[in-house]
Amino acid sequence: MTITQLKYALAIAEHKNFTKAAEKCFVTQPTLSTQIQKLEDELDVVIFDRGKKPIELTDVGRKIVFQARNIVNEADRIQDIVDQQKGFIGGEFRLGILPTIMPTLLPMFLKNFIKKYPKVKLKIEELTTEEILTRINDGHLDAAIVATPLESDNIKERVLYYEPFVAYIPNNHRLRDKKTIEVSDLDIDDMLLLEDGHCFRDGVINLCKSFKDHIDDNFQLESGSIETLIKLSNEGLGMTLLPYLHTLDVTDTLSSNLRHFSEPSPAREVSIIFHKSELKMQIIDALHNVISGIIRGAIAFSNVEIISPLPK
Repeated sequence: MTITQLKYALAIAEHKNFTKAAEKCFVTQPTLSTQIQKLEDELDVVIFDRGKKPIELTDVGRKIVFQARNIVNEADRIQDIVDQQKGFIGGEFRLGILPTIMPTLLPMFLKNFIKKYPKVKLKIEELTTEEILTRINDGHLDAAIVATPLESDNIKERVLYYEPFVAYIPNNHRLRDKKTIEVSDLDIDDMLLLEDGHCFRDGVINLCKSFKDHIDDNFQLESGSIETLIKLSNEGLGMTLLPYLHTLDVTDTLSSNLRHFSEPSPAREVSIIFHKSELKMQIIDALHNVISGIIRGAIAFSNVEIISPLPK
C-alpha cells in the first residue's frame, strides 16, 4: 500500500469516474486503474463498485477512503513541518472566500500578496460558509476568509477586521431624509435581502430581530448578489444594507443613497479560519499580515472606522 495509491482512491471517490480522477492526478487512466486494482488485491476487498454509473464506493470502500484521507493529509503535513522549520513561505495553498467578501477584498490584497510571496501558489474558490467548513474538515481547503464567529470546535479563527453595515436608501424611501440612521429604524418588511445561504443575510436578519419581536421568514424579494440588491433598490423596491467595502464601488451618482449608522455602528467580524491541526501557519500569518495592513491603509483614507486588529 502506498500514499500514491491512496491519493488515487481519494480522487476516484471525489470524481466518481476513473478518467476524471486520472486527469486530476496527472496520470493515464490505465496507470490509475492498475494501482487501484493492486490496492484492492492487497487488501482483498472491493473499494469501488464499477458497475454503478457514476462509480460508487462499497461499504468497506467508504471506511477505507475516510481513513485514506486522514493518512494523506498527515503525510502532506510532513512537508509543512519542514517548510515551517526552514521559514519557507511557498507551495500550494487552497483558500476559500465568501461571495459577499471576495469581490471587494480579493482585488485589494491579491496583487500585493503575490508580489511579496511569489513562491506561494494560491488556489482560490468562492464558496458559502457551509461549503467552506465541509472542505476545511475534509482537508480540501487550507484556510478561508469568512464572517465569524462560527463556534466550531475544529476551526480556529483569527480576526482580520470589523466591517460596518451601511444602509443603501433609494429616492422616496421613508428614511431618505435622515443623515444617519439607527438600528431601530430598520424594518424587515421593506428590506431587500440576499437569498438563503448567505451569512450576510443572516446578519441583517439578526440585526432587525433585535428590534422586532417576530419576523416572518417568507420574504417577498431576495437575490443572490449585492449588486442585484442595489439595482432592485434603485427601482424603488426597498432599501438594503451593504458591507462597507462594497460601498467603495458605488458610483458618485449613487453615493447619495448611502447612509451610515450612528455610533456604535453595527458591523460584521471578518476572519481567516483554518483547521485546528493546520500546519501551514507561515502562509496563514502572511495572509493575515498583508490583509490587515491593507485594511489599515484603507482606513487612513476613510472617515468610517473599520477596526483592524493589531498583528499578534
